[in-house]
Amino acid sequence: MGIEREIKLALPPGQGDAAERYFTARTGEAGHDVLLENTYFDTPALVLTHAKIALRLRRTPSGWQQTLKAAGTAAAGLHRRHEWEMPVASEALDIDALARACDDAAAREALRRAAPELIALFRTVFTRRLWRLNVGAALIEAAIDRGEVTAEVDGQLRRAPISEIELELVEGDECALGTLAAELSASVAGLAPENVNKAQRGYALLGSG
Repeated sequence: MGIEREIKLALPPGQGDAAERYFTARTGEAGHDVLLENTYFDTPALVLTHAKIALRLRRTPSGWQQTLKAAGTAAAGLHRRHEWEMPVASEALDIDALARACDDAAAREALRRAAPELIALFRTVFTRRLWRLNVGAALIEAAIDRGEVTAEVDGQLRRAPISEIELELVEGDECALGTLAAELSASVAGLAPENVNKAQRGYALLGSG
């Protein structure tokens, strides 16, 4: 199990270039793009969301990954949550492997209970531009995510945009996240703390968020 610590900032679409210039100047690098395609799963009765966990299958340039995330906490854009992530061989969940890796009894029980009825509920597809930078003794991965969340409801495709910055702590003191967010907000107008994650946006499209 890992504990994910990150700050999410809502990025006004017109400020994307300014954010890229900040990270490029800060690191001396232009950043690199990764296309991420994600499918989120739950049961028709939403067993997982009622247990405050999210199950995701992600396609990356290097292969497939499955992730189970606990709800955790979110305040002032700072998100803290437990997550269990592992590679899978193909476009298919391996629930048994994920359950073995999950060391939270309640989350594991919810996952096993949901397993026979899991269906794909919604998708997120976005391009992530990445940088790594040091803030004091801490290492932070900075990402600009731009794309959309989609969900089919009664035969109609619903969409919501994704335009945000994620600052994820790789190592070091969590306070470095706030330091970087403050520096970034002083350089890029209109940034605001984002307490709603991508999975929550997907559930909101379904009318169950």
